[in-house]
Amino acid sequence: MPTHTAPRPAVTPVPPRPLRSVPDSAADPHAVLSEAVTAPLAGGGEIGYAALDYAASAPVLRRVWDEVAAYAPYYGSVHRGTGHLSRLSTELFERARETVAAFLGCRADDRLLFTRSTTDSLNLLAAALPAGTRVFVFETEHHAALLPWAHHGHRVHHLPAPTAPEEAVRVAEEALAGAPEGPKLLCVTGASNVTGELWPVRRLAAAAHRHGARIVLDAAQLVPHREVNVGELGVDWVAFSGHKLYAPFGAGVLAGRADWLDAAEPYLAGGGATRVVARDGDGGLRVSWAEGEARHEAGSPNVVGALAVAAACRALTDGGGYPALRAREAELLTRLRTGLAALPAVTELSLFGAESERVAVVSFTVDGWESGELATVLSERYGIGVRSGMFCAQPLVRRLLDADGDSEDCGGTLRALRASFGAGTPGEHVDRLIGALAALTAG
Repeated sequence: MPTHTAPRPAVTPVPPRPLRSVPDSAADPHAVLSEAVTAPLAGGGEIGYAALDYAASAPVLRRVWDEVAAYAPYYGSVHRGTGHLSRLSTELFERARETVAAFLGCRADDRLLFTRSTTDSLNLLAAALPAGTRVFVFETEHHAALLPWAHHGHRVHHLPAPTAPEEAVRVAEEALAGAPEGPKLLCVTGASNVTGELWPVRRLAAAAHRHGARIVLDAAQLVPHREVNVGELGVDWVAFSGHKLYAPFGAGVLAGRADWLDAAEPYLAGGGATRVVARDGDGGLRVSWAEGEARHEAGSPNVVGALAVAAACRALTDGGGYPALRAREAELLTRLRTGLAALPAVTELSLFGAESERVAVVSFTVDGWESGELATVLSERYGIGVRSGMFCAQPLVRRLLDADGDSEDCGGTLRALRASFGAGTPGEHVDRLIGALAALTAG
């Protein structure tokens, strides 16, 4: 029996409505959610928590959380449907990509991929490098930048720890100049997660390009404290994590040159990364992969994470932006370092020297104390949160402590702690740490 099919009506796309309950842009963009958190004390009672572990995970900016909450009722599947919420979520997701790309000063033909973290970003890049790529990386890097390259089968040249920025440039240039022809990549940090010291990224990028190499910047510790402009720095790629940038956990970014990414096999195989999947004549599958960012973003994307990272980027460029944040951090950093220097039992760790420029990250040792024990005492007696251990940068910490061996605690000699801060840190938290250390090391 014939089937009658009614003609389809013409479809006029309706643009998604903007979100309601958008947070007040006049509010302090650098206010954090943890401002009113209290910590229990071992002797009873509570005290306002002094969060001084920003280098591990920064607190979420209130403005970022408000923007995420404003989106929550409109949750929809990205790139997967034509319904209102799917189209709205897709538009917001791609708008977030544009926001972050502008924040990083990306070039017009750069790719910007949303990942899970800096570690995920650098593993993605490692998987996309051409066969035969030689990777040059300083032993001072965080494990996220130190380990992916060999794990993905590339030949890695580990460069020794420099004692000055100028030496870092010289060591990199000499290593690259002596390398055989073929694809080369230099991986460098922007700011050390152990000492906070700034690395000469622009000069290292120029050195890499002079010798036909490319460069990737681990900006996990740099971007929460300083502007990062891909074009001005001359780097080929940049990677960072949202949870260092005052956004919730679970989102990261890899941004930079498209050619190696576009030529590589997809980082993950699955939905969203394909154009065509069909059975072939041999009973298998014929797959045509997507191009552009979709090629490496298989699966349902973390829309909330992308929106949160974009919201953090906006917050850090509003309300005085980085200049205001940098001035406040410089004041507190001087306060902390001066206070620590006045305590005979405390020794600050540094690679480039006491006068080197740095962000708000300070590691130190305390005579007579094991780091984990001291960190516990600071928490339980004073409500202070700092980090103890090797900070996922074991070769660097061993170098700074002049420690041998391969045990986790450097043969029992490790006594390093790290204090780090940023937006929302009150001066009282820094003063409390100095006072606690003075009391614990007195006499």
